[in-house]
Amino acid sequence: MSVTQQISDFVTKTQIGEIPARHIAKLSLLDWAAVTVAGKNEPLTKIVRELAAEECGAKQAYAVGIETFIPARMAALVNGTTSHVLDYDDTHFAYVGHPSVAVFPAVLAIADKIGSDINSTIDAALIGLETATRVGIWLGRLHYRRGFHITATAGTFGAAAGCAKLLGLTEDQTHMALSLAASKASGIKEQFGTMGKPFHAGMAASSGVETCLLAQKGFVAGINAFDGVQGFGVTHASEENAEAFQNLGSKWIFEDVSHKFHACCHGTHAMLEALELITGESSFDLSHVQSIEVKTHPQYLNVCNIQSPVSGLEAKFSYRLLAALGLSDIDTASPNSFTDDICKAPELVALRDITHVVTDESLSESRAIVKVTLAGGNKLEASYDLLDLKTPKERETKVRAKARSLLGGEKEKELWNTINHDKRVDSKYSVTQALLA
Repeated sequence: MSVTQQISDFVTKTQIGEIPARHIAKLSLLDWAAVTVAGKNEPLTKIVRELAAEECGAKQAYAVGIETFIPARMAALVNGTTSHVLDYDDTHFAYVGHPSVAVFPAVLAIADKIGSDINSTIDAALIGLETATRVGIWLGRLHYRRGFHITATAGTFGAAAGCAKLLGLTEDQTHMALSLAASKASGIKEQFGTMGKPFHAGMAASSGVETCLLAQKGFVAGINAFDGVQGFGVTHASEENAEAFQNLGSKWIFEDVSHKFHACCHGTHAMLEALELITGESSFDLSHVQSIEVKTHPQYLNVCNIQSPVSGLEAKFSYRLLAALGLSDIDTASPNSFTDDICKAPELVALRDITHVVTDESLSESRAIVKVTLAGGNKLEASYDLLDLKTPKERETKVRAKARSLLGGEKEKELWNTINHDKRVDSKYSVTQALLA
């Protein structure tokens, strides 16, 4: 059975009950909504909103920051871009991709268009989130290291799968949507540190909506466009990991997703957590720091290792400057910390310039080791692995606390209640509007 057929079967035949992965999906929806609302006034978001407002069109779905409803495809583009603009959304280290920013905006746009309820929306999103994760594993590290932004590529297939589930597409229609997605999936890592990276998430979400609406109308695509001899896998450096789709439908890999608690590239978070361990256990004068060594997996050298960032956005992708922020007790959990000014602050630049990033192939991609050398030769060292996951309850506590810090206590409580509501959202609101307005 082809990969496309396996995914189509999963989308059309899987029924979701109250499984642990569904609770994690709810947390990711809360997290996604919080970072989307928090990012609605960023310059990139305003640019994409202006484009949407100029095009206008059918009033189908809600986009954050726009008063009138807009076409579902464009709403997915706006909401997807906005949700990734702060780079504060969840990451799955099984494929080093961000699943929520591609899948939720797409499925929510369809939910608005057809008038879906919150439960059906979450179920369909979980199908998409699992698909994005599995496709990401199938594509593998080679795909990512060749320069493809796997959040966007794998995310396009996840977005299509989630939309197909919510629309109730037939198996053949779902197959066509996924095959067409192979022509739409794109994104390159050269855009990291620019507006291009978050725009990729919007592209993936929008493409998921588009391919499913076309398939619903009878669009026919190549049957082997995903895994054929000239298909997406071959042309986009897939490792074609045969184990990626084992137990699909019975085991939910998505539930191991990692939520962010620092408003910067997830590849730097293990380092920041290790620095918190060091500063929490030892007291020292920053003027006594002689050197900082960050040991990480080599794949991050072309992801988040900008040597001398000049903007707040570039700072999110700089091990050296982020190490300086972490050691200086600057709140990296706050998006407001990432300004252009921090890139030229003398005390931070001084720490940045004595920070050295070294690599170790034997380290997992979720782990980092930090060593701080003080005057006199005293060395402080700590290690942290992001895959040391908290219990579901502990994770809920941390995700909700993050949402409260971004939205305020009342808004977070209202949002969490909406996500856990077992009935249709108040009829005067669409599902997306209830989450983001």
